[in-house]
Amino acid sequence: MDAPTVLYREKTAAHLIKVFERRRFEASYAATAAQAKQEILAMIPSPCTVFRCGSESIGQLGLWAGIGALPGVTLIDPYLPELTPEQGVALRRSGLSADVMLASSNAVTMDGRLVNLDGVGNRVAAMIFGPKKVILLVGMNKVASDLDCAMARIRQVAAPANNLRLKAFNPKHDTPCLADGRCHVCASEDKICNAWTIIEGSRVKGRIHVKLCGEDLGY
Repeated sequence: MDAPTVLYREKTAAHLIKVFERRRFEASYAATAAQAKQEILAMIPSPCTVFRCGSESIGQLGLWAGIGALPGVTLIDPYLPELTPEQGVALRRSGLSADVMLASSNAVTMDGRLVNLDGVGNRVAAMIFGPKKVILLVGMNKVASDLDCAMARIRQVAAPANNLRLKAFNPKHDTPCLADGRCHVCASEDKICNAWTIIEGSRVKGRIHVKLCGEDLGY
């Protein structure tokens, strides 16, 4: 990134941190992905249980391996390849009682709202209620000016990109956006766009920590 972009993102993050705090979220900024990774690892207490949710942002940083290696940390991981579908669902349910949850947000607005669109719903359910601490890693590429722009970004960018990612892992995955990269507001059996959530604030002050990152992360 050039210097003006770096400075713009720093100033935007400073604004967001203030509006997040008014909504009773915690928030902080890391200029680089490497810095964000180290700061998130330092936020994980020991001993504790950590719930793994689907997040390309977290995966890009290699955080799951790093968290799993922390002393005293038990990772609740429903994505282990050897699990049956029933076992995966059971772990997703148990994740609601974890000490810490890590994920991202599909978009954040300039006035501090967290906007998400989920397939099964375990990710957004855990953001709202259950785990004692929620850490959301959000690249500055996910910042939208307002709610309409956030929802459009999710429909037009995040959802098609995530479907293409899922197709690479599961060739049977089939949604209309795979053909042209455009959202068709479909009713596909494999649809991952089932549950919208807009989190306006945190009833428990500081339960949700938004770690903003100056680099692009996820979709």
